[in-house]
Amino acid sequence: MRNEFIWADLSSYQPQKIKHFYEAIFDWKYYESYNYLTAYKGNKEVVGLYETPPKFQVMKMPSFWMSYIQVSDVQETVKKARELGGIIELTDLENPIGGMALIRDALGAGFTVYEGNYLRARTKSEPSTLIDNELQVSDLQKAAKFYEQLFDWSYRWNDNASLDVHCRASGNYIAKMNELNNFVKGKYEYWVCTFGVSDLKASISKIRERGGRIMFDEGNRFLCSDGSEAFFYIQQV
Repeated sequence: MRNEFIWADLSSYQPQKIKHFYEAIFDWKYYESYNYLTAYKGNKEVVGLYETPPKFQVMKMPSFWMSYIQVSDVQETVKKARELGGIIELTDLENPIGGMALIRDALGAGFTVYEGNYLRARTKSEPSTLIDNELQVSDLQKAAKFYEQLFDWSYRWNDNASLDVHCRASGNYIAKMNELNNFVKGKYEYWVCTFGVSDLKASISKIRERGGRIMFDEGNRFLCSDGSEAFFYIQQV
């Protein structure tokens, strides 16, 4: 699983409020420890929720879903990311579940690298779990070069000028990359999480009933907002 996506969590200004939105959509239940909410599907840990750190509140950073990538060595990854033009927002090597670092790529999209074996929640097609990750940026060539050099990822071009991302070490498909102008994606560059649902129509109704919005319809996948401007996809599985 090295250099692959394994976890996601939500930075929210009101995690105790927003958790009920996601509980209604995905039927998640929660366990809280040290101000971090871990969401469960049955006995399986699926995602986390926590309050947006003061540093990002001062910056007026919107709520956002963070994608985690498992690595063999956080310190080495941080060093390499810095050399490639990335920005290191924070490093935590003392966390009891494993070392972590929040990195922004050469265009500014944030992701977290994780050294350890505790976090492992992404699936291929299970409802109410993380099933895919997608980078939405304004310069696909620049972004692809950064990640290829950092994680040894390889790419396959699609007809719609997007990329399927594969991990060379395992051969696994792991993500998508998509070039969008700022009029479509907004001013930020970011990774978006996709969660599986078994009933797309029912999930859309629940999102609207709970104050969320449907931003974009792709047929079997919808871009959604949870009402606090944190965006995510739902996809029929």
